[in-house]
Amino acid sequence: MIRLAVPDDLPALQLIETAAGEPFRDVGMDAIADDPPPTLDELTKYLEADHIWVMTDAANTILGYALVDIIDVGVHIEQVSVHPLHSRKGFGAQLIDSIADWAGAHHHHVVTLTTFADVPWNAPYYERLGFERIPESTMSPDLIRIRTHEQAAGLDSWPRITMSRPTLRRRPSTPRIG
Repeated sequence: MIRLAVPDDLPALQLIETAAGEPFRDVGMDAIADDPPPTLDELTKYLEADHIWVMTDAANTILGYALVDIIDVGVHIEQVSVHPLHSRKGFGAQLIDSIADWAGAHHHHVVTLTTFADVPWNAPYYERLGFERIPESTMSPDLIRIRTHEQAAGLDSWPRITMSRPTLRRRPSTPRIG
């Protein structure tokens, strides 16, 4: 099930983020794996804006989550993470599809994200979900701001790209979120 997060969910999101970072060690990106998860204060800001969604199982255990921001061109997925014990089961895709549906229902026409270009579960994965690369020369002011922040944080030690997808693309099995 996909639902909006509640305050009691936030510590679990930090644990998921830490666990989801571990596979980066396998591709020589230890600094990403070592990056601390969002603080409770940072997560609370998303929570108060109703911009955190969680994927849960039947027992309400959180399997993954997504954070979004509203930007000048639409909805930006700031983070999407699935616990490695639950990866490769389509949960990340379901979260992204649900966010795209929510964005479309709120009159946004595009969903964006930034990601590592060469990590198999990053850009190549998002391309399979219908995202396309945005050339730097056509990025909006908010996307430029996001990329500038990422560069300052050292994320450009590895190639990064910005991607977008229209909100109209849907999968028949995508659960809807409110």
